[in-house]
Amino acid sequence: MSEILRRKTPAVLVGNIQLGSSCPVLVQAMTDTPTADVEATVRQTIELIDAGSEMVRWTINDDAAACGALEGIRRLRASGIRTPIIGDFHFNGHTILAHHDELARALDKYRINPGNVGHGERGDAHFASIIAVAVRYAKAVRIGVNWGSLDRELLAKKMDDNARLPKPLDGRVVIREAMVESALTSASQALALGLSAEKLVLSAKMSDLQDTVAVYTRLAGLCDHALHLGLTEAGGGDKGIAASASALSILLEQGIGDTIRVSLTPEPGSPRSREVKVCQDILQAMGFRYFFPDITSCPGCGRTRSVYFRELARDIRTYIAAQMPVWRVAYPGIEQLKIAVMGCVVNGPGESAHADIGISLPGAAEELMAPVYVDGQKKTVLKGAHIRDEFIALLEQYIARRFGLKS
Repeated sequence: MSEILRRKTPAVLVGNIQLGSSCPVLVQAMTDTPTADVEATVRQTIELIDAGSEMVRWTINDDAAACGALEGIRRLRASGIRTPIIGDFHFNGHTILAHHDELARALDKYRINPGNVGHGERGDAHFASIIAVAVRYAKAVRIGVNWGSLDRELLAKKMDDNARLPKPLDGRVVIREAMVESALTSASQALALGLSAEKLVLSAKMSDLQDTVAVYTRLAGLCDHALHLGLTEAGGGDKGIAASASALSILLEQGIGDTIRVSLTPEPGSPRSREVKVCQDILQAMGFRYFFPDITSCPGCGRTRSVYFRELARDIRTYIAAQMPVWRVAYPGIEQLKIAVMGCVVNGPGESAHADIGISLPGAAEELMAPVYVDGQKKTVLKGAHIRDEFIALLEQYIARRFGLKS
């Protein structure tokens, strides 16, 4: 487990789960279906929950979405699913919550963007209206600032003030300051309106890694509110994953962050739940949480029998993924299992011995045999055409012995 000390924040209750304080960093996701389409939204929500999302956010942008959200929550609760559902409000959240009292009570958390509630006294009134509903029904609130919709009046004032300085700051620095100020000012307003610190979460999302790290680091140093992390509009594919993982890892390593989301642009035809898996990969790679067995495998080189080595590594990953729904129930703690599938004798024996169970395949020039290591000791040597099946059998035996429930 990581020895990184988490930043101290109040424990925030969202529905039936708690975040902040000494709680684990939680994974959050968001649907991309029209919330008025109840069937599609519930289906995707269950997909995200099954993948491991511990909170799910829905867009609620009009009356049809509000009605769909209420029906969707009813269906989820009737089926026994208690995962918190978050209402995402922009522009007209004050009106929707005022006109849909049952929905206001059914949601577990509200997300407000202070840049989109309105400007001046009207904006303050809209903001106060949403907070009043949250206080009335004891709901958690995330005040989520986003640089794509940053309060224009605040930013203009900050830019004007900066321009009058003898040595003006770079514009990006001013934007960062405005992000932090928007979040903290809105938080202070919410607390003054009666929202407790135990119901408040902040976020300040930007799409550039350096900006994101700078803003969250500054925000964490100026308040003790629970923080939701994310690199907004991260993009898709490898770029989006790399950027999000880099930004979140830097912050998590500093003990900053209580919930996370990876805002990936889905590849055509790919599941929305990909963003959940990436969040889990980040937390597991850092040693914060464990979600599935860790499989160490080498990249291959001129020594490896590349086709068989790659196939075996792939087959083991596929097999474990297929078994995990059953194994999680039958074998508590299996998420911390470490497996090695190595390609030759250079690092293979050492990595295999460091894993709980590992196999070192023959390379291009080594003798055609594959030693298997269990708990650091060589257990057997596999040969022939059935190495894959024989290793899986040994793996199953090891799992049953180590993680099986003792009567």
